[in-house]
Amino acid sequence: MSETLKLKLDLPLLLPEVPQVRDRCVTQLVDTLKGKDGISEAHITEADNTPQLCIHYDPKVIALPRVRELARATGAQLTDRIGHLVLQTSSMHARAARTLAARVQALEGVLEAEVTPTGAVRVEFYRQRLEEPALRQRLQALGIEAETPHAPGKPHAHREDYGHGHGHGHGHGHGHGHGHGHGHGHGHGHASHGAGQHAGHTHEHEDKAHGHAGHAHGGPLGEKSELIFALFAGVAVFAGWVVEHWQLAGTATSTACYVVGYVLGGWFTSREAIENIRARRFEIDTLMLVAAAGAAALGKWAEGALLLFLFSLGHSLEHYAMGRARRAIEALAKLAPERALVKRDGATVEVDVADLKVGDVVVVRPNERLPADGFVVAGQTSVDQAPVTGESMPVDKRAVPDAQAALSAFDKLPAQHRVFAGTINGAGAIEVVVARKASESTMARVVRLVTEAESQRSPTQNFTERFERIFVPVVLATVAVLLFAWVVVDEPFSASFYRAMAVLVAASPCALAISVPSAVLSGVARAGRGGVLIKGGGPLENLGTLTAMAFDKTGTLTEGKPRLTDAVPAEGVPAKELLAVALAIEEHSDHPLAAAVVVGARKTLGAGHAVPAVQGLQSITGRGVTGIVDGRQVHIGKAALFEDIGGTVVPAELREHNERLMAQGRTTMLVRHGDRYLGVLGVMDTPRPAAREVTAALQRLGINRLIMISGDNQRVAEAVAREVGLTEAHGDLMPEDKVQAIQALRANAGKVAMVGDGVNDAPAMANATVGIAMGAAGSDVALETADVALMADDLSQLPFAVGLSRQTSRIIRQNLWLSLGVVAVLIPLTILGLNIGTAVLFHEGSTLVVVINALRLLGFKQPATNSETTVSQAFVRPTSG
Repeated sequence: MSETLKLKLDLPLLLPEVPQVRDRCVTQLVDTLKGKDGISEAHITEADNTPQLCIHYDPKVIALPRVRELARATGAQLTDRIGHLVLQTSSMHARAARTLAARVQALEGVLEAEVTPTGAVRVEFYRQRLEEPALRQRLQALGIEAETPHAPGKPHAHREDYGHGHGHGHGHGHGHGHGHGHGHGHGHGHASHGAGQHAGHTHEHEDKAHGHAGHAHGGPLGEKSELIFALFAGVAVFAGWVVEHWQLAGTATSTACYVVGYVLGGWFTSREAIENIRARRFEIDTLMLVAAAGAAALGKWAEGALLLFLFSLGHSLEHYAMGRARRAIEALAKLAPERALVKRDGATVEVDVADLKVGDVVVVRPNERLPADGFVVAGQTSVDQAPVTGESMPVDKRAVPDAQAALSAFDKLPAQHRVFAGTINGAGAIEVVVARKASESTMARVVRLVTEAESQRSPTQNFTERFERIFVPVVLATVAVLLFAWVVVDEPFSASFYRAMAVLVAASPCALAISVPSAVLSGVARAGRGGVLIKGGGPLENLGTLTAMAFDKTGTLTEGKPRLTDAVPAEGVPAKELLAVALAIEEHSDHPLAAAVVVGARKTLGAGHAVPAVQGLQSITGRGVTGIVDGRQVHIGKAALFEDIGGTVVPAELREHNERLMAQGRTTMLVRHGDRYLGVLGVMDTPRPAAREVTAALQRLGINRLIMISGDNQRVAEAVAREVGLTEAHGDLMPEDKVQAIQALRANAGKVAMVGDGVNDAPAMANATVGIAMGAAGSDVALETADVALMADDLSQLPFAVGLSRQTSRIIRQNLWLSLGVVAVLIPLTILGLNIGTAVLFHEGSTLVVVINALRLLGFKQPATNSETTVSQAFVRPTSG
């Protein structure tokens, strides 16, 4: 049987311009390598916060240098071949966005184009067929004019970060049995790619743009031009109706009012229809114009003007809805201040935030916003982190003991030292060392990721667009048939024509077109404001339809550090004696469990309690520790230790206590002083205070299966699962076992979410329907690998995220039923004789209702948190007993 070895190479070395592991170029790299002879598998893993490409190869078929060469060559080829451009323009209507995307897609050399109603423009292009400056010129010709971005959003940070590249990748391990082989892939000479040699992969994010994308908006009266035109059109229609109804003047006057309504109401619609026709798309706008023109041809000026007024009003409100969602996201970008006080050359000077360098020391006065991501080096304060993490309570901050060490390991710093740009300082003045440039702060990355998330279509949105592509031609064919109804039915051509125009109005899926994107964008924007980053419509919808959720244990459901939970003295032994002897021995040990005993014992005994002296301290590897206190030998360790060393047998009562604590998931240590047993200590990584309430809230939201998948032993896993209210626990799992567990759950339960820290759990999260990362603020890997990122290290954001997603799914369903229902009712009614005016009222009224319904998501309430459990009151249900 052939031996399989593994080679791991840092992904930034292979694709220096790609900022995210979810990029399409990463997928292409993996797929290309999988197809090579001798390579059985290729996938992405994580190591020390750096994404790596792991390649499984057979050394008898392909040599290690050749594998490395193939990986480098494929990466370089992709980097040279495919360029990415992400721009930001003004918000527009959903249909205008689709039309503009189609026109960009039609450009020579464009591989894929996406334009969202909130103005995010993403283009993938073939570098050899279309250079970036030429692409920008062509986009400008289409109405997308991007300014040079302002400093805080400067786009080239990815190049600078990756350009100094990771010089090598490592293959880990030996062995025939495990299939791990040595391999060191050195990447000399590649670092310069990041500096701009491969300009193809410019993942740029322009912050401002002028011009009217697809002419969807803008005008002589600014952004609100279409709304003003629509309202004046309404005034003209109403004036015409008053003149006609009360016969205040001749027919010519009322017709003139209606013609004014036509011009004002149809101004923007006709511009958009022309754009659609130029893009070879026959959209709803065109149908509306044809219907209005038909009404005018029949002399039904009032009905045609009413149609155009309501259609343009719906359009402008849709634009307003997209603007609201967009502004909610832009508000995040504006949170960080533009200026900062920096200590340089012994003086404090004010500089632009964009000019801050890593290692600069900035001074933050009380109640000011923090200018950069970094850590505290002087002073104490509490910081309101709600703008970034959504936490309701300020977080205490204090100085790090070693600034140099903190700078090199910023991602791993505890929360009490780390601060983020855009958060608000409390009452204390502090000094902060800048750990990230402004363009790469957590806030900047969140804004960038949310902008990219907007271009990710949801499953329902894909369905509605497919439906429209079939439905619109069917409607046109039906209308064409109805135009000739006079041939079959004894009626004049004008009656057949009028009926056909009424059906055209009734069947146009205006409400359907806006129903999903408006809800998805409002949901994503609301989540971002609550400290939850949801990457697009897919994860947002899936989160709302989950049937099962899997959790990592350590650091997710638990605090991530062991605590002394039990100290049970033997019969006749004072509890203080047990703790004092344990403290005396363990405070000289460097074992993590010893630290838990020391903290717990000191807390119980109090500061003034005398601790006996210790001599001859020795560690007994894997079993415990020993030393001499008051002239007698002390042993602290597992029960097995005392069987090995002999001496006094463990009393039956103490053995029972030990077994009971172990059954409860505790790690236990017996304490013997000389021949006398003092008692047993129980240590455990304790569940988060909020965990039980959160699991109960999730079950109330309809997630019935809550599963723990942990690397810890089965007994501990079951104990924690019982304590926090999970339905199942699986222990003793290696990372690859976690992936298999998730795959099995998906096969049995359908949609499954995986909640973890985004680093160790990345493979399992990638295999889940939705990957949810805890405490993503400050963690590059968690932000980039997860579908949903909880910015705070706070479980109570989970019910908020799921609740918001459920509400989004409900609103999407309501919008779909309403929009399709109105069409389904109006088509037969108009065929049977319903007039255009009534059809217009119901049809356009449903569009307005759909937009307003979607906007309700921006006001979704994140209930106030309980001061003790940090779980929202709305999710807390009283329990009996």
